[in-house]
Amino acid sequence: MTRRYSIAALLGFASFAASYANAQTEPLPKAETILDRYVEVTGGKAAYEKRKNTVETGTFEFKAQGLKGSVARYTAEPAQAYLIMDLEGVGKIESGINNGVAWDKNPMLGPRVKSGIERAQSLREDAFNFAIHWRELYPKAETVDVETLDGELCYKLVLTPAEGNPETMYFQKKSGLAVKTTTVAVGPMGDMPVESLASDYKSFGGVTMPTKMTQKAAGQEFTITIQDVKINQPLPADRFEPPAEIKALLNKAPEKK
Repeated sequence: MTRRYSIAALLGFASFAASYANAQTEPLPKAETILDRYVEVTGGKAAYEKRKNTVETGTFEFKAQGLKGSVARYTAEPAQAYLIMDLEGVGKIESGINNGVAWDKNPMLGPRVKSGIERAQSLREDAFNFAIHWRELYPKAETVDVETLDGELCYKLVLTPAEGNPETMYFQKKSGLAVKTTTVAVGPMGDMPVESLASDYKSFGGVTMPTKMTQKAAGQEFTITIQDVKINQPLPADRFEPPAEIKALLNKAPEKK
């Protein structure tokens, strides 16, 4: 019995090793093939194009600090966004994009208008229907490797924007879904390595999207869980207007780009 178990284990390992070796030696698909496949497995280009705006609501948590709160994110074509996070005991954290102006406001740093690389970074992050517009956002995209994440083989892609730091994305070979992104983010405190994990994909209005996002940066970790997504909702005309504090900053001096 012991000998048979050993032979079975050896054969099983040999099979795994052969599969893994093949995965490492087979030609890597082009980045555009992987990115376009992501569009297809999450609903297809036509489903994305039907979306004119989205309203996402959920919760977020800084588990280590025991902090929780609510989150709501509004996005609309062509390039508008508004995010509000209400953290218990801390206050509201807001950010937005409107007419090319990127801004944020929080209890720690107050109101700010973003400029330079930080502005370009925010415009990419909040690009509406990002998946079908990646070619406009990243002039260069290449597949560089195959890695195993949580037991799944993943294609590793490096996407390079016209302005800012490259972003590394991981797509599961089997499902075609994006599961991880890493980059060096630019912010008021300087450059900071950031890792984002995406999971729990669900379909809303014909488009499948991750409903759990875990972000790690500067030794901190927080998780956003999306509970509901509404598509093509009637929104207030001023939904994406910056708050008065941001408008005051814009009126003081021309925005730096």
